[in-house]
Amino acid sequence: MKNIKQYLLSKPFSTESFPFGEGVSVFKVNNKLFALLSLGKPDQQQADKPAYWWLNLKCDPQEAVMLRDIFPAIIPGYHMNKLHWNTLILDGSIPVGEIERMIDNSFNLVVSNLPKQQQSAIQLHL
Repeated sequence: MKNIKQYLLSKPFSTESFPFGEGVSVFKVNNKLFALLSLGKPDQQQADKPAYWWLNLKCDPQEAVMLRDIFPAIIPGYHMNKLHWNTLILDGSIPVGEIERMIDNSFNLVVSNLPKQQQSAIQLHL
């Protein structure tokens, strides 16, 4: 998880906070949520399986559905708007490069909805 957190925090003006308590990291850019990282609950029916980290990311609605079809470890956003958010279950089945691409997309979607002046300031650092 260390590498995922580092990648999330490498985004310009990104911050990490814990408004939901320890163990749930919220990542924002200019006070707007672009990622949420938490330890998922183990499957109650398969207690021998470990709990994996879950990463919620904002996503284009059409791409969100496509990614869910491609990767079994991507589900509709847990506790989020299921149209605009996906949850990635970080069980090792999603390539790291694909996770980073989805993080980039989530970040860029949020930045694109900021005021133009804030967008410009962030884009200077990309």
